[in-house]
Amino acid sequence: MKTEIIKNPRITEKASMAISANAYTFDVEKFANKTEIKKAVFVLYKVKPVKVNILPISKKHVMSRGIKGTKGGGKKAVVYLKKGDEIKFI
Repeated sequence: MKTEIIKNPRITEKASMAISANAYTFDVEKFANKTEIKKAVFVLYKVKPVKVNILPISKKHVMSRGIKGTKGGGKKAVVYLKKGDEIKFI
């Protein structure tokens, strides 16, 4: 289903600053492409995106209690909207 492509909104300091420029950041599935993300945003939030940029999230090497491992990895999407449109996160 289209709505399962978007995992959750990405709430960081940098993403919060971009909201003032009508750019919203979401964590998305690894297989998602730009057209699928546009359709999912329209289905979920009823706004039509102007542009979508996709960026990879690199894995990070971590150490916890002496055990090495990896954390994270995936994909994020930056969705740009028209001037008057907005998405409300509750």
